[in-house]
Amino acid sequence: MLPTSNRDRRAVVGACGIAALSIALLASCATPGVDAAATLQRAGDAMGAGGLKTIRYTADGTGYTFGQAYVPGGAWPKITVHAMARSINYDTASMREEITLSRAEPKGGGGYPLQGQQRNDQYVSGTMAWNVAGGPVPGPRFVADRVHQLWITPHGALKAAQRNHASASARGDGSTALSFDEPARFQASVIVGADGLVQRVESRAPDAVLGEVDVVTRYSDYKSFGKVKFPGRIEQSVAGHPVLDLTVREVEPNAAVDIVAPEILRNFAERVATESIAPGVWFVGGGSHNSVAIEMKDHLVLVESPLNDGRAGPVIDAVKALAPGKPIRYVINSHHHFDHAGGLRTAVAEGATVVTQAANVPYFERAFATPNRIAPDRLAQAGRKAAFMPVSDKATLTDGARTIDIHRMTDSVHTDTFLMIHLPAERILIQADAYTPLAPNAAPPAVPNANNLNLIANIERLKLPVERIAPLHGRVVPLAELYATARATPK
Repeated sequence: MLPTSNRDRRAVVGACGIAALSIALLASCATPGVDAAATLQRAGDAMGAGGLKTIRYTADGTGYTFGQAYVPGGAWPKITVHAMARSINYDTASMREEITLSRAEPKGGGGYPLQGQQRNDQYVSGTMAWNVAGGPVPGPRFVADRVHQLWITPHGALKAAQRNHASASARGDGSTALSFDEPARFQASVIVGADGLVQRVESRAPDAVLGEVDVVTRYSDYKSFGKVKFPGRIEQSVAGHPVLDLTVREVEPNAAVDIVAPEILRNFAERVATESIAPGVWFVGGGSHNSVAIEMKDHLVLVESPLNDGRAGPVIDAVKALAPGKPIRYVINSHHHFDHAGGLRTAVAEGATVVTQAANVPYFERAFATPNRIAPDRLAQAGRKAAFMPVSDKATLTDGARTIDIHRMTDSVHTDTFLMIHLPAERILIQADAYTPLAPNAAPPAVPNANNLNLIANIERLKLPVERIAPLHGRVVPLAELYATARATPK
């Protein structure tokens, strides 16, 4: 799956239900007389898996950014994969992906520049994941997906099936399904053709927004590379929408792949830093995604619960400590993209009502009703049902003393369900992704960012009195920095 940077889900119910049912049926219809060990031996011989300890392959083609759809339930945004190199060591459960990509359509999220190419270098080894951007950056939220992707590669799937004592069932087309669980990671059925080659892997894995998500990975156009056979085409879909369609260019079996996790990862712990930016208003940072906590008379409002349980849990604990005895009654979601919605299940488990743009509500209702049984999250453990407060164009939360205005942003290329939060008395604007402040004293880009210009247009359209911006990425800055970055003049 392409960088989580990593992700949006759509068609949650239909896609997830059908694929989940197919896996369940495969597991339940084991055919008497089908020998899993014999199937694994046949496939291993045909694929050359027995002596394969590492592999490196390069590819290019089309990708789609999972979790970053322009509208909830829509297709993932298309990108061009100019080059991808994947290096895998099966013995150490390690993988490196080097990807150069660019947007192939303007709308949707993904953290990629609106113009030009971006290179990503991302790793997993055992239970640790990280990206390299000038230096190693811990990425614990990527572990589950990268482990999953490693073990559903054609040879990895056979090794995982053998390690997990897969059961076998015959299919009407002459193929055989090898079904197994990778405990607390994913469930899979590996479809082996009559020729012994892996045709596809149907898997189901935990997801921070969807609870569990179904993945179908197809392999075709096999070629020989010494004693190893490897597909010339790889296609993958997630939650019913495509995420990959790659043409494989080069394959090197048993390449030198020595991946060692940086020392910085070994003592990593989620960091939450709180900073008062107005009486009863705290900027909650310390990671890649920020939140804002707002104190009301008898409760707290949390703006944004991002990423997953691993981030949202410590954020919620830290926020509750700011005003002991006051529950978090509302969590305001800026938009439905999965990095910004990934901690909403955690907030629901806490008992908070989700405030989100109205078009997101049916999508989230279906998603949050899907329990994570493979690796139960806080919502699965709490057993709560999500409650929502939909926002069409504007909504207000108030306790008579403090007012929180929630506005829908219009005409954004990032998402159609964008909300920004305005504290009129404090003259603070909270927003995500439309503007991330530059490093101090950095020169503005020669070409203004379209998302920055759109944020300015929405502030001016609504005539909002704003002195400071509290971004959900980056640092709190004066409004003037936004205008300077966008090379714009206030009206």
